[in-house]
Amino acid sequence: MGICGYFVAPWKCLVVVGLRLLFLVPAGVPARSGDSISKDNITVRQGDSAVLKCTVDSKVSRVAWLNRTTILFAGREKWSLDPRVVLMENTAVTEYSIQIMNVNVHDEGPYACSVLTNKKPKSSKVHLIVQVPAKITNISTDVTVNEGSDVTLMCLAVGRPEPNIIWKHHSAKGHTFVNEGEVVDLKAVTKEQSGHYECISSNDISAPDVKAVQVIVNYPPLISKARSTGAPVGQKGVLQCEAMAVPRADFEWYKEERRLSNGLDGVKIENQGKQSMLIFFNVSEEDYGNYTCVARNTMGITNASIILYGPGAMHDVNKAILFPPCSLCLLLTVTLLYLLKF
Repeated sequence: MGICGYFVAPWKCLVVVGLRLLFLVPAGVPARSGDSISKDNITVRQGDSAVLKCTVDSKVSRVAWLNRTTILFAGREKWSLDPRVVLMENTAVTEYSIQIMNVNVHDEGPYACSVLTNKKPKSSKVHLIVQVPAKITNISTDVTVNEGSDVTLMCLAVGRPEPNIIWKHHSAKGHTFVNEGEVVDLKAVTKEQSGHYECISSNDISAPDVKAVQVIVNYPPLISKARSTGAPVGQKGVLQCEAMAVPRADFEWYKEERRLSNGLDGVKIENQGKQSMLIFFNVSEEDYGNYTCVARNTMGITNASIILYGPGAMHDVNKAILFPPCSLCLLLTVTLLYLLKF
């Protein structure tokens, strides 16, 4: 395609050639000595409008706006096919300005207002800078790993200026983890390192862009609550066992070496999340004694011994005895049966 293109009338071709040869100073070409040149930067945010101003006087015989070597306006006649570019109306007589609406990054670059005064060309130049708010374009998906494994999280963002990326994590114990950069490596993760990891991308152009990744850490059961309880004969008694675990633990109850069944043996077993309760609706003398709560998941198995005692028994028994000698054999037996399933 030639200088004029396919859709420009022949007379416009002559105008184009005349403008370029007579007085339009292309970007990057220095003006002759004596020419008045002003160079300014205009910074706008993507999506906003940019106004490029040019001052003229009554001695100006020709005037035009160029973007690099492309003519946008020659006088009041529009040459650009871009509907976003308009000539400013209702401006001062000495002003010849254009407006670019809904600016994008492709609009960035040099612009020139070229005028011809007393057959002497002058050029007023401006460089348009387009800023783009930070935006996260790619981030790791939620991940589930076993305790002790390594985890790598990635977060990519775009923006102008180039955005800064920070990772943040708040643990259940109140500890805060902060890491700067697109990639964060977690070595030999623990259960305390599970939770949401926030990727925060910012370049001070607008509010930060924030996205999160969920890290789930599998770990074996850890019994956190198991207290012995006293109950009179004929009354209701409840033994409670609580275990922290991911995946959630399954519970079993034993009296000595015998596993108890829900609804049988005069007891009811209620499991609610991380807690299991062994309920006696009508306590008898035969119910008193030592019980074992077993918690297990795919990561491992653990147990705790809990005592149901009567009013005349030792009332200072208020804590579970973890792994007592009498329950060690039971734990080994249950563990063996569990392993034989696989």
